[in-house]
Amino acid sequence: MSEKVLLIVGAGPGISLSTARKFGNKGFKIALIARRLQALQQYEAELSREGIESKGFSGDVSSPESLKTAIDSVIKTYGKVDVLLYNAAVLKPGKPTELTADDLINEFKINVSGALTSVKEVLPHMEKGTILLTGGGLALYPNADLASLSIGKAGIRSLAYSLHQELSPKDIYVGTLTIKGFVQEGTYFSPKNIANTFFSMYENQTETEIMFEEK
Repeated sequence: MSEKVLLIVGAGPGISLSTARKFGNKGFKIALIARRLQALQQYEAELSREGIESKGFSGDVSSPESLKTAIDSVIKTYGKVDVLLYNAAVLKPGKPTELTADDLINEFKINVSGALTSVKEVLPHMEKGTILLTGGGLALYPNADLASLSIGKAGIRSLAYSLHQELSPKDIYVGTLTIKGFVQEGTYFSPKNIANTFFSMYENQTETEIMFEEK
């Protein structure tokens, strides 16, 4: 199977869809995992209109069992994964003292541990592959009003570095893009610019962390 496969976990209309377009226009087949089947069908239709082959797989990132089942379906369909992008996160306002322990744990499952589950599931089917994790400036500058996500982005950053140390000797590149701003169309932080940077990371495979910031 000569075509390369990009798997996006946490597919959505912004960064995920733009990254699917970028890789798809470079000849990749696109696999998308999200909870809502209707949304996945919409993404498939949008990409198809642009001549990009894609397929959606329904899976709940907060449930390891559901996520594993979805990734297993991806592997059965394509036989491999060349690039994994983990782009799932919970953007829920809340100060630290307003969070319950259950809130923090449940959101951490999506913000961080789902990434680890995804990596472990694709690794046996990845040769000289690439793992990309969507990071954020909150990892460096936590915001009290976004306490849970701040903790999550710190976790993703730490996970990226530790995975890089473990997997780089095995010819697996791990990189995180630390987005130091709010994603918005028509700005430097547009999904298209971010997607272009993810593709550059895939091509170059040099740095564990890229700071995406307006100079």
